[in-house]
Amino acid sequence: MTRSGTKLSDAESRREQLIKSAIHVFGRAGYRGTSVAEVAAHAQLSPAYVFKLFSTKEALFVAALERCYAAIHEVITEAAAAVDSSAPEAILSAMGAAYAQLIARRELLLLQVHALAATDIELVAETVRRGLAMVTTLVKERSQASDEDVQQFMARGQLCQLIVTAGLDNIDAPWADLLQRGIRHPGTMTKQSPRRGRRRTAE
Repeated sequence: MTRSGTKLSDAESRREQLIKSAIHVFGRAGYRGTSVAEVAAHAQLSPAYVFKLFSTKEALFVAALERCYAAIHEVITEAAAAVDSSAPEAILSAMGAAYAQLIARRELLLLQVHALAATDIELVAETVRRGLAMVTTLVKERSQASDEDVQQFMARGQLCQLIVTAGLDNIDAPWADLLQRGIRHPGTMTKQSPRRGRRRTAE
């Protein structure tokens, strides 16, 4: 079933399962460290069937990455719509909180990191650029924040990724504290009560 309640065909259902598996497996080992056979096994499909749906490993990776950016677009759109204020800072804060909650799903976080490591592949680089363009444009249009504030928002999101992937929230050192100062991310969310954690954002 889709979110709208429409029943998927068997082929569509398998494609959805395959993309979910691709997000998980590519997120764990990256583009070059993952074979199509590994994604197929996780999805409980044959490699031959995978190649019927996606002609190359690149195409499968791109489909997973596009789904990741679509998830980001969806959650920050919903967050912006739920804000009872037109103040740009309030909308940016809500969007940041929604993004921080989303990348608490570590596979989505790591897939973005692995995608950056594979941008020497032009198809992947194009997908990353399209995803960044989509998110940046959305943040600017919905928040009506200044260009500088939107730039800061995107930069803090990247720093949030760095903090989590490098495990800086587990390091007790002045330099790690400096990098994390003012940044709210999934690592800090887990250290809070569930009620407080929902308010922590990648501002």
